[in-house]
Formats: sequence, C-alpha cells, structure tokens
Amino acid sequence: MSEITIREIRESDYSQVAAIWRDVLDLPNATDEIVSETYEQMKQDSNYRTFVAEADGRIVGLAAAVKVLAIGHPGGYVKMNGLGVLPAYRKQGIGRMLLERVEQMASEMGAPYVGLASGIRRTEAHVFYEHMGYRKTSWWFRKNLE
Repeated sequence: MSEITIREIRESDYSQVAAIWRDVLDLPNATDEIVSETYEQMKQDSNYRTFVAEADGRIVGLAAAVKVLAIGHPGGYVKMNGLGVLPAYRKQGIGRMLLERVEQMASEMGAPYVGLASGIRRTEAHVFYEHMGYRKTSWWFRKNLE
C-alpha cells in the first residue's frame, strides 16, 4: 500500500479533484473551471473544508464538508457534501481516513454530529457508512429548478 497523506485542498489540486467529482461522485458538470471557481468562493468561508488523500504524488480521494446552522441543532452540525476515492485505491482505508478527518473537523468546530446524503446507486458507499457507525435517518429529496 502506498503512503497516504490526508491534507486540506490546495489550488494545484483542483483539476484532479474535479475528476473525482465527475468520475467517482457522478457529477458530470464538475468541470475544472466550475470546480476552481467554487473552491475559490469556498475559501472565503472557513465553514467549508475539503480534505484530499494524496498517494503516489496524486490526489486519490476527497472529503468535502461544511458546518451549517439549523433550527433544532444547537451549535450546528457538519454536513458532508462529498466523499470519494478512486477505484484503484479503494479498500485501503482511505475513505475511513477521510471520514475520520471530517469527524475531527466537526469536533474542532463544536458540532455534535456529521450528516450526509448518498446517492441511491452508491450501495457500496452505504455499506461503508453503516460500517463506520452512520445510520439512515431520512430520505433526501431534490427538485431541479432549471
């Protein structure tokens, strides 16, 4: 197994991270330009954090999260917006390391829990989340307005 480093995203990572959003997390509109513009906006708000897993000199995984405030959740909570690992690097503990880094972020920010939504087709991811102690508590609904 390669040595894995978990660290915060850098501008030089954007292109590789965009590929993970597109190819692993199934967001075909995550172009390099859109990802770069979005991360530049996120840098302005310390509640947004993206952690990357680096191995063999390349980005092989990511975890994107944001601390949000909501009525009924004193102190807010951390919502994970994405967790993905390149197929060739799965089953090596990288997803676990990224998820644990998001959980550490939540603790550092005083958030009592981490919540996430996962695509219906990502059944392997669902098994992973449940193995990591997450449980299903709701359904996610979305309506496209465009």
